[in-house]
This record gives sequence, structure tokens and C-alpha cells, in this order.
Amino acid sequence: MTNSVFPVIRDSFYELPGSISKLAPLGHRIMIAADSNTSVLFAKEVAQILMPYFSEVHTYVFEAGEEHKNLRSVEGLLRELISLHFDRKDCIAALGGGVVGDMAGFAASIYLRGIPVIQLPTTLLAQIDSSIGGKTGVDYEGFKNMVGAFHMPSLVYANTSAIQSLPEEQFFSGMGEVIKTALLADARLFSAIERKRLEILARKEGILYDLVGRCSEIKAEIVERDPKEKGERALLNLGHTIGHAVEKAKNFTMLHGYCVGAGLAAAARMSADRGYLTEEEFGRITDLCRYFRLPVKVEGLDPEEVFRYTKSDKKMAGGQIRFVLIRRIGEAFYTDDVTDEELMRGILSVLA
Repeated sequence: MTNSVFPVIRDSFYELPGSISKLAPLGHRIMIAADSNTSVLFAKEVAQILMPYFSEVHTYVFEAGEEHKNLRSVEGLLRELISLHFDRKDCIAALGGGVVGDMAGFAASIYLRGIPVIQLPTTLLAQIDSSIGGKTGVDYEGFKNMVGAFHMPSLVYANTSAIQSLPEEQFFSGMGEVIKTALLADARLFSAIERKRLEILARKEGILYDLVGRCSEIKAEIVERDPKEKGERALLNLGHTIGHAVEKAKNFTMLHGYCVGAGLAAAARMSADRGYLTEEEFGRITDLCRYFRLPVKVEGLDPEEVFRYTKSDKKMAGGQIRFVLIRRIGEAFYTDDVTDEELMRGILSVLA
């Protein structure tokens, strides 16, 4: 498998065979893993495009939704691979959003100790974030992505036209990761999102193409420098420590990007309280989140419960959370010195 993490950005699936052919000779078998939503929308089209280039094309369908992102679902795919006698020359194509990508990638990482996986992300969130970088896994005992492996994809091929099919809430969820990416690494991108918010909201194809291209480039560059999250890659967790805790406290009834939005608001508040951000910058961040329907206040949660869940975060080290703060718009940093009092004030700032 290639070590490259840089995605191919296109506006259709038609160039997919050409992209795959650059990796290795075609002709082996491929399993398209989709969920019950993306299988209806895209699986037949992708299978027809790939059939002339593979000896066999199979499709496996997961039930859609975060609640199915578990070991049982992965076991179903593994049983299918075993029954078809897939070997190490065969591969899996993950067609869908982040849940499909994580589960199919995890299955690929453990089947026969590792077979190639191709990521075909169809959601905004997956195209700019979860499909890139080789993180795979499932939720376990109610904790998000607690069981998994690093397994770099052979190819990430993002068809931006697929974003047009997204329900409104899935599109806005993706914008949570878009805003996060701009906040941590690109002030000009953040300003561009502010200026072009109407075009983004209207999902204009050219705007989406550029947005996916820049956001995926930022993540890929960070991952290339730090593939196993030993340092810089931790910056990609901006908004996720409190965001994951909110997601758990909501029993996964709130979409991931919405929880990230709340986490960004909390991180921005904590950064402003430390004097890193001005109140004007804090307001720009929360205003942009609100514009894309991302909650900066979450109702119905117990702050003590959210606090406890942050302490179960997989990014804990030696009993201390590695927390990502914002020095200025476009520049984030991680630190191990966030106190429990600061963390609780951040949590309280986003609870209604």
C-alpha cells in the first residue's frame, strides 16, 4: 500500500479506475462496503464503473447510523470476506460517510492482518476529515472510537458532487469540521468561509470543490508529518475533547459535527479566558458556527457527567488531558496544563 495520504478530489466517480490503476495492477476482487443509505445512492454506479477492471465486484451493506458502529457490524463484514475467500491481493472500498469509512477500514486492518482499503467518502465530513489519515475503529461500551487501528488507505477518492445528496443536517455536521480545520491552520480560509457563507450554504459546486480541496490538503499535510499522532496531529482534535463528551452524554443522538461545534465554542471560550483570543475573535467563531446551524449551547446535559466523560477521553495521558486551544484564528496549539476548573468553565459555557 502507498504511504500517500493526499486525496484525489473529483466531481464524479468516473476517474476512479484511473486513480486505482496508479496504485497496483487491477484484476483482483473488491468488496464495496456501504451503508443502507449510500448503497441506494451510489453503490450500483460505483460497482458498474469498477466491474470492467476487477475480476469480481461484491457489495456489503451495513445498517446506517452511529449506533451500528460496533464490533458486531465489523464481524458481519469479516464473515462475508471469509465466505468469499478474499485474500491479501483483494481489497475493500469504503463507500459512505465516516461511520462506513471507520468500520470498513478497521475490518481491512485486521482481516488477514491487513488488506488494502480504498476510501470513497460521500459526506462533507468524511471527505475533509475522517477518510484521511488511516484512523479506523468502532465505538465500544458507549465510548467513541475506543477500539481501532491505524491503517492507511491506499487511496482516498472524494467525489464532491456526492455532497449534493446530503440531508441538511449532515451538511451542517460537515461544516463543523470545516470550521475546525480553518481555525487550527488557516486564517485566510476562515475569512473566506465568512465571506462566501451564502455560496457555501447554497452548495455551489465550485465552492465545495475548493473547500474540500483546501481542508483535505491541510489534514493530509498534518498527517504526513505525524501519522501516528505523536505530536502535531493532536491539533486535529480541536473541539473534540468536550465535543466527544457531549456526544456521549447525548447518547450519540447528536451528529458528530454538531458536537464538534459545541466543542469549538467551548475551546474558543477557554482560549479567550486565557487571553489568547479577543472577544471579537470569539464572537466571529461562534457567529460562524451559528450560521451553519452548529449549536454553541446544548440543552439537557449534566455538567458533571460531561466532565466525567472528558476524563475517559482516549487522548488522556498520565491522567492529564491533552487539550487543544486557539492562540489566534488560524493557529491552534495543544497543552497539558488545562486545569479541571478551566475545563469545567469551558463545559458550562456551552450548556444551556
